[in-house]
Amino acid sequence: MAHPRAFISFDFDHNETEKMLFVGQAINSKTPFDIQDWSSKSALPQDQWKASIKTKIGQTNMVIVLVGKYMATASGVAQEIKMATELNVPVFGVYVGGADTSSNLPVGLARNRVISWSWPNIAAAISQMMGEGKNKQ
Repeated sequence: MAHPRAFISFDFDHNETEKMLFVGQAINSKTPFDIQDWSSKSALPQDQWKASIKTKIGQTNMVIVLVGKYMATASGVAQEIKMATELNVPVFGVYVGGADTSSNLPVGLARNRVISWSWPNIAAAISQMMGEGKNKQ
């Protein structure tokens, strides 16, 4: 059976380094999921960006939001969470960049769906996500 596919949502302005570390560590972890780099390589008009991201999210089993300290200003992350919800793709968050339970969360992400960055926690969350929503393999 193929590994579940994850879309990584993150604050491009503040957490690009953490995204690169997360993806790199995921490759070497024993956590069974695949990440594609879905990031837009260039600025796109808003409508084109939305259509592209929605298509990409629709091709995954879950969205993992890297929750940094400045999520209140990350409007793209909130839009990606909304798209995932519309597509019935489960979402969970991972605290990065010094964020913790007192940090702001993006709109649409419940506090009880955000975990600390440890691979056993992430593996457990992925297992839970695969029991929810639209699970394509």
